[in-house]
Amino acid sequence: MARPLRLKFPGALYHVTARGNARDAIFLDDEDRRSFVAVLGSVIDRFGWICHAYCLMDNHYHLMVETPSANLSKGARQLNGVYTQRFNRRHRRVGHLLQGRYKAILVERDSYLLELCRYVVLNPVRAGLVRRAGDYRWSSYRATAGMEVRTAVLSTDWVLKQFAATPSRARQRYREFVSQGRGVDSPWSALRGQVLLGNDDFVEKLAPAVRKSSRSQELTKRQRLLHRPTLERLFAKGIKGKRERNVAIRAAFLKHGYTLKEIGVHLSLHYTTISKVVQTEK
Repeated sequence: MARPLRLKFPGALYHVTARGNARDAIFLDDEDRRSFVAVLGSVIDRFGWICHAYCLMDNHYHLMVETPSANLSKGARQLNGVYTQRFNRRHRRVGHLLQGRYKAILVERDSYLLELCRYVVLNPVRAGLVRRAGDYRWSSYRATAGMEVRTAVLSTDWVLKQFAATPSRARQRYREFVSQGRGVDSPWSALRGQVLLGNDDFVEKLAPAVRKSSRSQELTKRQRLLHRPTLERLFAKGIKGKRERNVAIRAAFLKHGYTLKEIGVHLSLHYTTISKVVQTEK
């Protein structure tokens, strides 16, 4: 079975999630949630993580964490393992609480960190649990917005500095930013290989690490090819004429692993047309 790609380096940023086994609840009451936050705090202290945002839903959680010491796997294993032990002991249960391994998406700071911090705290609103992010107690929104005292678990410095130098003004603009996010498209449309969220330069910068991991891990085809150039770049406006277009089609299919359908959708051509180009272009 293919394993998820894990890229680690000092200062890496991740959107981390884990779900309950069979999608069952992992938080049965507020005491469970307080227990999870306490374990998260101990992980942050021990491994030096920086948590920019979080949200605890009934059957899963979301974290936006930065790892100055490139130790996501160790910290996540500690977080999930210790919390599971506490949950099982409190509720007199045995066995797995979480469904498989956690999911971690490597995020480019400049392009997506702020948007994902908003996405995380809007989860209860999208789920219909509350009308406004501030109505939900178990996310980082209230502390970041200045509605309650920030705990040691959460770091708000970077997020608030994106809005204003003055704390009160920054919190006001943050609240406005989050309220405007309800109608914004999900950032996941730009996800690469299910593990990277960033622009082309970010992905290309990580290409050597991806290739190295591809040799040492059993990865899905999508993950092995996530460092390839996008179709937008392969078919840039500089391409002139049908011949240059066909050369780009052949490269997209043979060199970069795009499917006939993917190329056809991008160029608004039927996949059989793309197939003919691939077979005949020299």
